[in-house]
Amino acid sequence: MQALEKVKMQDFAHRQISQLSGGQQQRVFLARALVQDAQIYFMDEPFVGVDALTERAIVALLQELRAGGKTVIVVHHDLQTVPEYFDWVTLLNVRRIASGPVDDVFTEANLRATYGGRIAFLGNTGQRSATVVAAPSGSQD
Repeated sequence: MQALEKVKMQDFAHRQISQLSGGQQQRVFLARALVQDAQIYFMDEPFVGVDALTERAIVALLQELRAGGKTVIVVHHDLQTVPEYFDWVTLLNVRRIASGPVDDVFTEANLRATYGGRIAFLGNTGQRSATVVAAPSGSQD
């Protein structure tokens, strides 16, 4: 119940998972992961299918885990939010292109190397999509 409270799903504790919306299901899956009290959390696109409010709640939870000394590794496909949500990033395209603090690694040159020069990184306000693995600061490759 504490994990459900942490993701604001305690009122839905007695519902079948199939009766929940996509965002609610995502929160329940996060609660299930929290119960493990692991040192490392691997999350595959935790923001998919959630509304903006739920996305902000998940980001806050990830930051709370990091502040508690946990390592969180997230597969994320929205390049626009990488600098806002994460402080460490690994860019992959069959092999590791670059890895390190977002401020050092998340550059136009590295993104072009990752996507073969097919990405408009600066000045493009449209949706960007890429496979980005991000982890909290202090993490190793």
